[in-house]
Amino acid sequence: MQFIQQMINGITIGAFYSLVALGYTMVYGVLKLINFAHGDLFMWGAYLGLTGLNVALGLLANDTPWVILPVIILVMITVALGGVLVDRVAYKPLRSAGRLAPVISALGVAFILQSLARNLYGASWRTYPHGITPSGGIVLAGGVRIGIMQIIVLVACFLLMGALYLFTQRTRLGTAMRAVSLDHDTSRLMGINVDRIIAVVFLIGPGLGGVAGMIVALYYGSFDFTLGWTFGLKAFIAAILGGIGNIPGAMLGGMMLGIIETLGSGYLSPQWKDVIAYAILIIILIFRPTGLLGERVAEKV
Repeated sequence: MQFIQQMINGITIGAFYSLVALGYTMVYGVLKLINFAHGDLFMWGAYLGLTGLNVALGLLANDTPWVILPVIILVMITVALGGVLVDRVAYKPLRSAGRLAPVISALGVAFILQSLARNLYGASWRTYPHGITPSGGIVLAGGVRIGIMQIIVLVACFLLMGALYLFTQRTRLGTAMRAVSLDHDTSRLMGINVDRIIAVVFLIGPGLGGVAGMIVALYYGSFDFTLGWTFGLKAFIAAILGGIGNIPGAMLGGMMLGIIETLGSGYLSPQWKDVIAYAILIIILIFRPTGLLGERVAEKV
């Protein structure tokens, strides 16, 4: 029964990794750029969620959990707009500057976002309002327990990932995104506004990351300004594991990484979970650089 419990916990953590990994894989799929600032945009989702909840609860003068939904929507919109701003300021001027300059710019933006969070909110751990999330859970056969918060987290994450997949596969804008990921020049000849598609990618990816940041903070209850680095790096590994540039691959990679980490922590020691994650990254890069699902190199759109 311990194995089943660890699997449930691993799927929950994997859902977090998958949701954040989508931002990395979307930007790479369109620009072939590793957006290292994505993890810190995710971290800002946690801080903005904390601020929004404190303001909302102060206005309502009671701890109603229903304020979480409008705050999450506002956080998603705010972080999404922040992602577009980052692209306009730090990436768009470097479109034709080769691959190294945008990567250095991305690292610079990441450090700026992290430093802003530390200076504005402090370096100490921040705690979400007590009692805002539902407690309790469901006990299954053999003592396996699924928390109410775990169920909410899993449902929210899978709904968002499913919606994104359907958007990219079933809509004209999603088809345009897939076309741009294959060839910018040909897409322009077909009448696609490439800059608009890139803006949409930087809107959706960070928006999902902002939601993930608030959900992670709600789930754990406390966090600090290093949240974006720790979770962001794991999500980046998940994207590589599944096949960066491939949306289903990011989902699969996140789930696998979460499960492997949790099983390693449960049967070995929590101190080994980071070693396991980075060892997986090295092994994948050596034996299958394109990831488990690979990167789609030819597609009819």
